[in-house]
Amino acid sequence: MTDKDRAFFQPVSAMELARFAGVPSFMRLPALTADHPRYREVEIGLVGVPWDGGTTNRAGARHGPRQVRDASTMIRAMNPVTGIAPFDLVNCADLGDVPPNPVDIMDTLERITGFMSGLGAQGIVPLTVGGDHLVSLPVLRALAKDTPLGLVQFDSHTDLFDSYFGGSKFTHGTPFRRAVEEGLIDPARFVQVGIRGSAYDTADIEWGLSQGIRIIRIEEFFERGIAHVMAEVRERLGTAPSYCTFDIDFVDPTYAPGTGTPEIGGPTSFQAQQVIRELRGVNLVGADLVEVSPPFDVGGGTAWLGASLIFELLGVLAENIAREKANA
Repeated sequence: MTDKDRAFFQPVSAMELARFAGVPSFMRLPALTADHPRYREVEIGLVGVPWDGGTTNRAGARHGPRQVRDASTMIRAMNPVTGIAPFDLVNCADLGDVPPNPVDIMDTLERITGFMSGLGAQGIVPLTVGGDHLVSLPVLRALAKDTPLGLVQFDSHTDLFDSYFGGSKFTHGTPFRRAVEEGLIDPARFVQVGIRGSAYDTADIEWGLSQGIRIIRIEEFFERGIAHVMAEVRERLGTAPSYCTFDIDFVDPTYAPGTGTPEIGGPTSFQAQQVIRELRGVNLVGADLVEVSPPFDVGGGTAWLGASLIFELLGVLAENIAREKANA
């Protein structure tokens, strides 16, 4: 690929166009549709899923992708801590939003899986911005249709409940119960980090432990420290393909108030960056960040945090793809 070809996939620099000008895209990357002649060259696709039909209380995450897109215009080209310049390593683009059906959960789940399956057919790695946490399930259905994946989940809730309101199986509190039941996730390579907060009961925890899921509560996280915990995460995930899902409520609401189900006593925004950086070397085939809810995000700080964490995830994904290409 020539320098001219590579330049197409570079974000617009704020040295050339002010961040508040132009039509926002994720990180000011080119916005492409499937009929674009260069769509097939995309290696990482940033995708919005503006839908929160699985939310059980404070709705609003459907507006997350648009707000995060706008905030992400502040992102620059490289991470000076990790040294990763993702846009120099791989071709990245904003591939738009999965068009949801706001009045039909099952139809929306099928739409998300269909969209992500289309990316997979082109060899595009998805980096998804939700939306509530139920959106992870249809993404996993697309990515794990051939073999179960490992999963690292940064969250304050397990999302392992069986049902809500007398039998509703598909809410933002049930996606990973369904993912394990459907054989999308290997429970032996499934780690949850940051679990905390008051509870209805312990049914979700007990079911998860019975399946072999590793649940690291926030008390253990702080007692052991990030490096120690994340070393265990990397060991459990191993070298086989894995996925990372990041609920913004993993972060303490002091730093991320704009979310539907906040829980106090969580990590700082810096610690959130650190845990993602500790995923370097993991064989990630996709990632998502969910539950940014603009109606509760006065000042936009949560969206900015979300955009910043997406940039950290992008670096890990880009480095992984570049390493695979170099070894091919």
